[in-house]
Amino acid sequence: MDFLLWVRGPAFDVAVAIFLIGVVARLFEILLLGRKPLHSEPKGGEFGNGMAEIFKRSVPLPDIVKRGAVTLVGGYVFHIGLFITIFLFVPHIELINSIFGVRWPGLPNPVVDGVTVVTMVAMVVLLVHRLLQPVKRMLSGFEDYLTWVVTFLPILTGWIAYHRLVNPYPLILGIHILTVELLLIVLPFTKLMHAFTLFLSRWYNGAVYGRRGVQS
Repeated sequence: MDFLLWVRGPAFDVAVAIFLIGVVARLFEILLLGRKPLHSEPKGGEFGNGMAEIFKRSVPLPDIVKRGAVTLVGGYVFHIGLFITIFLFVPHIELINSIFGVRWPGLPNPVVDGVTVVTMVAMVVLLVHRLLQPVKRMLSGFEDYLTWVVTFLPILTGWIAYHRLVNPYPLILGIHILTVELLLIVLPFTKLMHAFTLFLSRWYNGAVYGRRGVQS
């Protein structure tokens, strides 16, 4: 219980502080870079084309599906499953409500449980695929495997805690919370930051293309 109280108290406060400071600092770093002045005559709008680019880049093209079906399907399954696990699991919703005072309907626990298993399988498949593909393996560095581990551990430990596969229960619950805090600390300083920059970069590219009248 002392360990659980520590991870739910001081450790959680430190992790959230590092996470918020890191995310804000990285976003300011990106925004302060500014954008090069565009001297060409505008040939189209920026906002609408930026939004269209976000949508288009989120829908896979047929040739991309053929060339990287495992990565594409596994990636979509993993990201959608992660979203459901985090934001549609009732205990997580209650936690968010206790902090921010907002709540929304969740999915039945057995549904989230099944999605969690599928998500873990998808992540393992993606990892094995990376290790078996010579080019991907060569391009992969320490950060790629680190981000995989810190993302996978909260899902795995949460699933173990939900099924109470480790006793005493406060121990595995504390470990689960600790892995979440590790993820929060690592996220702003690694490729996981794309959770905040993905749509921003897609919008920017679409806005620039639209202003130039270029079909992206």
